[in-house]
Amino acid sequence: MTDYTADQVLDCKGLNCPLPVIKTKKAIDAMDSGQILKMVATDPGSKNDITAWTARTGHELLSGGETDEGYVYFIKKK
Repeated sequence: MTDYTADQVLDCKGLNCPLPVIKTKKAIDAMDSGQILKMVATDPGSKNDITAWTARTGHELLSGGETDEGYVYFIKKK
């Protein structure tokens, strides 16, 4: 997985669906266009949820996958 420089980090570890997506939306809404959010989750369902959410909203999922940290996503705000 490629590391990006995140403008903000969101820790969603221990949260289950739909909370990681809800918290990600709130964080992205507060950011400027072009900024990058790093979101870390432990919920395996977050992979499908974040992929679908970014596709629906137009934000760019730069990378996402499982690491020793958990499920890590880098999302660029449109």
